[in-house]
Amino acid sequence: MIFKWAKKNFLTRLKQGLKRTSLGLSSIFHGKKEIDSDLLEQLHDSLLLADVGIETTTLLMEKLQQRIKRHEVADMQALLAVLRTEMIALLQPYAKPLVIDVSAKPFVILVVGVNGAGKTTTIGKLAQHLQEQQQSVLLAAGDTFRAAAVEQLQAWGERTQIPVIAQHAGADSAAVIYDGYQAAHARKLDVLIADTAGRLHTQNNLMIELQKITRVLAKANAQAPHEVLLVLDGSAGQNSLQQARQFKTAVNVTGIAITKLDGTAKGGIIFAIATQLGLPIRFIGVGETVEDLQEFDATEFVDALLG
Repeated sequence: MIFKWAKKNFLTRLKQGLKRTSLGLSSIFHGKKEIDSDLLEQLHDSLLLADVGIETTTLLMEKLQQRIKRHEVADMQALLAVLRTEMIALLQPYAKPLVIDVSAKPFVILVVGVNGAGKTTTIGKLAQHLQEQQQSVLLAAGDTFRAAAVEQLQAWGERTQIPVIAQHAGADSAAVIYDGYQAAHARKLDVLIADTAGRLHTQNNLMIELQKITRVLAKANAQAPHEVLLVLDGSAGQNSLQQARQFKTAVNVTGIAITKLDGTAKGGIIFAIATQLGLPIRFIGVGETVEDLQEFDATEFVDALLG
């Protein structure tokens, strides 16, 4: 099952959220009448400043210059249209929504990421969206490392009337998540979403604990976790890319949610994450409300990025 929800005013919020990035790109085309080396150099630098990445920027610029040499681009409007097409083509293969296997019962989503990326909030939003799609959900408070993390997830549970399996702070995270799986299985629930400690990618002991969680889940169900969702802070730029590399090495990350794209000038980091790691981008977030987490759409994102 692929779940979808109403976008409402999400596109407006996305454009507003990426305004700082889009201003840097769109200003290049403003008032320019001809395509010259100076304009192309400015575009190159602006893509780098937006954290699109060296490899992706080089590729985009090469494609643009090839089109120019073939006389396929005659003016600013045509150049912008070609840039848009090429950017969408780069991202489209990685725009893959999360598919819930309703026969799994429970379909296990293990959510990982560093502190401050919006991991627990993303869990709460995702749980509510699933519930609105008539999915029965259980939450497991596996982040027993950070003070108040359990309480934060329980608050989301109370808000959405979704049960939460939790123990005291400092409890064994793998044991909590295992209990969550057993409870979801016994109740024949559709989805279990498990929180984990918001580890830094440099904390080896916590990475080892994350590997332990996946082993424990696999003992309960050889296919679990069905999804390992990595939550990244979009405003962190290249640091998010480094985090993604480390998590991908430690565990089998299967999808990415990128949060906090509102107000950042680094929105282009999605290109680097997608193309360099080859991981599906499931969701993007641009704010605090439930509606501010949406399935990733390559065309909508590029249009918002280009302003």
